[in-house]
Amino acid sequence: MKAFFRFFLLFAVFGMTTTWQVPLSLGAESATDPQLQKALKLNERAVELYRQGKYQEAISLSERSLTICEKVLGPDHPYMAISLNILAELYRSQGRYVEAEPLFKRGLAIAEKSPGPNHPNTATSLNNLAGLYYSQGRYGEAEPFYKRAMVIYEKALGPDHPITGTSVNNLAALYNSQGRYAEAETLYMRALAIREKALGPVHPDTAASLNNLAALYRSQGRYAEAKPLYKRALMIFEKVLGPNHPSTATGFNNLALNYYSRGTYAEAEPLYMRALAIREKALGPVHPDTAASLNNLGLLYYSQGRYAEAEPLYKRVLAIFEKVLGPNHPSTATSLNNLAALYYSQSRYSDAEPFYKRALAIVEKILGPDHPDTAVSLNNLAELYEAQGRHEEAEPLHKRGLAIREKALGPNHPDTGQSLNNLAELYKSQGRYAEAEPLLKRAEKIQKR
Repeated sequence: MKAFFRFFLLFAVFGMTTTWQVPLSLGAESATDPQLQKALKLNERAVELYRQGKYQEAISLSERSLTICEKVLGPDHPYMAISLNILAELYRSQGRYVEAEPLFKRGLAIAEKSPGPNHPNTATSLNNLAGLYYSQGRYGEAEPFYKRAMVIYEKALGPDHPITGTSVNNLAALYNSQGRYAEAETLYMRALAIREKALGPVHPDTAASLNNLAALYRSQGRYAEAKPLYKRALMIFEKVLGPNHPSTATGFNNLALNYYSRGTYAEAEPLYMRALAIREKALGPVHPDTAASLNNLGLLYYSQGRYAEAEPLYKRVLAIFEKVLGPNHPSTATSLNNLAALYYSQSRYSDAEPFYKRALAIVEKILGPDHPDTAVSLNNLAELYEAQGRHEEAEPLHKRGLAIREKALGPNHPDTGQSLNNLAELYKSQGRYAEAEPLLKRAEKIQKR
């Protein structure tokens, strides 16, 4: 059976960043400097705005703070590494990866010099740079940074420290994205054990680890194993943070996702709706997390053939992402992809094509031509062309998507198998059975792994 589109659900994988844990001395004179105190407050406010989804305001304050810090402290002061990382992370959240990378690298260079190569703050710089590479699908570059950060944390803070647990979690997330599920599971379970021991069984970070392990099981189709973990995570969020906290909304969203993935739509819908209601009230109607809930509810309706209900939700999602994150953000591309898929399913091919093309242009520009999400967009546009009998235009897209996945994810990743299957089906539709057969055999072998 042919695999058609990759539809995008938006959900949360917790704990993908670490924070600066060790206070740095600013020096007696600098600490009382009114300009520096202003800079510190600007950074604090920038972080608050970031959490509220007010990214442009946060970036403006962080840029001002960095300018002041550099003037007062000098370009190589240890605090500059922190200020650089804050601004870089804000750029990363906006998909401004080209601007983020030199800031992360400069912060790392400062931290390695002072407080030193084995200090937890240096590990945090390593982790954050790895997180940027992870976001770009540069998994091979991310891995050594995540590993080095984890080693530093283990040595400096201990193998059972909560920050070490976060570092273990991040490496697990990388492996999960690469389809290295056995390695990811071992690390996720270790992160969970660390957090349960250090923080207790009902801490929000423990719930985050439960969520991440559940997400791994869900991605493998192990829904029965995922369900109790999602439920326990939700229970913790409700008990500790309250029934109307954004993290509780994420708990509802992710449990709904497990039901959705099993095809039990009636159980998923009320959970998605509750998550949406919490986010709209707590975060506002134009927050990216609110858009994520709208997107997931729209996808649920789409999957049920409720296209008339799905379309206005998808359009609202697109409007939010374009307004808050910008027209060239990866999440905007996700929204364009989903709206195009809706039109495709209604045979509205002329409506779908410009959205697919725009989504592809965004991911190629922001994530790069070799990112796995670029392969998804190529696949989707190829399928649109196939549906219109435009086989000659579809073939090079399928081939390029396959090449990207083989390089980025490996020859045995499930997504590689999907690309093999899709190209084989194109050949079959053209009567090119001899070319299709070896591709189908490879795809079948991957599926059985």
